[in-house]
Amino acid sequence: MNIDQPLTLLGGLTPHAFMRDYWQRKPLLIRQAIPGFKPSLSISDIRKLVRREEVESRLIWHDAKGWGMKTGPFSRLPSASRSNWTLLAQSVDLHDDATASLMQQFRFISDARLDDAMISIATDGGGVGPHFDSYDVFLLQAHGQRRWRISQQDDLTLEEGLPLKILKHFKAEEEFVLEPGDMLYLPPHAAHDGIAQGDCMTISIGFRAPTQATLASGMLEAANDQIMANLGDTGGLYALPVIRGPVLAQTYKDAGTPATTQPAALPQELIDATLKAINKIKFDAALAERFLGQWLTEPPGNAYFEEGDQDIDLSQGLPADGRLVLDRCTRLMYRKRQLFINGEVAHVPATTAMQRLADTREIECGTPFAKKLKPNELQALGEWLEEGWLHYTAD
Repeated sequence: MNIDQPLTLLGGLTPHAFMRDYWQRKPLLIRQAIPGFKPSLSISDIRKLVRREEVESRLIWHDAKGWGMKTGPFSRLPSASRSNWTLLAQSVDLHDDATASLMQQFRFISDARLDDAMISIATDGGGVGPHFDSYDVFLLQAHGQRRWRISQQDDLTLEEGLPLKILKHFKAEEEFVLEPGDMLYLPPHAAHDGIAQGDCMTISIGFRAPTQATLASGMLEAANDQIMANLGDTGGLYALPVIRGPVLAQTYKDAGTPATTQPAALPQELIDATLKAINKIKFDAALAERFLGQWLTEPPGNAYFEEGDQDIDLSQGLPADGRLVLDRCTRLMYRKRQLFINGEVAHVPATTAMQRLADTREIECGTPFAKKLKPNELQALGEWLEEGWLHYTAD
């Protein structure tokens, strides 16, 4: 993607200008971000989708008794003639190719930040109340109309005792009615309230925003995995030298320790030994890269990979035509020479060819570039075909 080319998706802004002036800073209303947009799934399709066990969903309504919420799957839903209810289907990109393709239009932002596409359908008056998100979101109107009220207010106090997060003192500063194809970008903590005007569908493109606690605990888990690998000598080709000095297999020794009259007291020597052991662990960039690469490519628990293409043999090269395309659920990222796929460190380095596959999510088989793939790259692609992480299409 040319980040200096103006995009209709961004209202004529270049990706470079959008990231500089709006991302994580201020809202942006974009009229006809996708002119003539028609969703790949209908309201009826979403009602069917939330019947499935693997689809995370919520039903939210507001009536004289206040706010209510239930989680799916749903065998039955309120009547379409009943007002003031909203149905949310999470991670629809895992279940629909066209929705996954829609998300690809936002890849001027790192895949490490891109999370999922949630689709909400609502009847007249339906919404989830005034609230804020801790992450960036693009709200694309797909069907009908939705009236958005937004605010950059500092007061984010929530109502107590409700099943969902509702702002206690919401004061709208701007108001817009979105038609199909219109889109609203909101940075983290921007207060907003969307209310359906008639039957309505909205697609929310959301982004990851891990807390420091999540990143820190992930690093600790990654360090633990590497310690166990070193102790068992099973680190393999891409094991990390996370330990300074000898392997941490030495047992604690306290020869010469005097007898104690306080047996329940923790020994200072054991505390010192623990601190000395932890100081032997290298919490460096290499460990962070390994942790992030595996964590960010780990497919969600409800991701489903179809049975692989068993009849395609890549040992002698790619087919003369067609394409190899990553499955909609596959996550492929790289950092320097390391390649990560679906929570694993790939057994092939992040060569130019593998980086290109990660960035474009496909390989044109008949191109001179594809004919230069090396045997280890072809082997990896063949394994991914068998796993259903990659598919061959003849079109």
